[in-house]
Amino acid sequence: MKQPYWIEVHVEGDWPVEKDLLSRAARATLIHQNAPSVEVAIVVSDDDSLRELNRRFRGVDKPTDVLAFPDETRGPFVGAPGFPRYLGDVVISYPRAREQAEQAGHTVEAELQLLVVHGVLHLLGYDDQSEPERGRMWAAQKAILNALDVQVNLPE
Repeated sequence: MKQPYWIEVHVEGDWPVEKDLLSRAARATLIHQNAPSVEVAIVVSDDDSLRELNRRFRGVDKPTDVLAFPDETRGPFVGAPGFPRYLGDVVISYPRAREQAEQAGHTVEAELQLLVVHGVLHLLGYDDQSEPERGRMWAAQKAILNALDVQVNLPE
């Protein structure tokens, strides 16, 4: 049986973002990972916001492309039956995505979808801090992007 997923996309600014593409990328990631019924929020913002979040939560005082914030507020509490679990937030810098797309030679839409997939994988527990973990995460990213027919030029 197909799991229901609730994806909310919010754009802070007037960038040309196709919300449906981002929602589709998040949903494809959840399906690929066989995630239970969950809710995810995706926010597209700017470098200043990502810099502040990166500084506050990671101790790194510079902008970044994507941050994932898993919902860790519920602790030992059990969610209400029949309602999806809130998985967390994925926050993306549109200016950083645009710059990275230009450098990699693919579209901004493709870069945004890559960042959504990357962020949702982090929410699902993937990590990219060590080589074996990074390899596992990047293999999942590649498979999901291929399934979506998203053309990105990923580093090897």
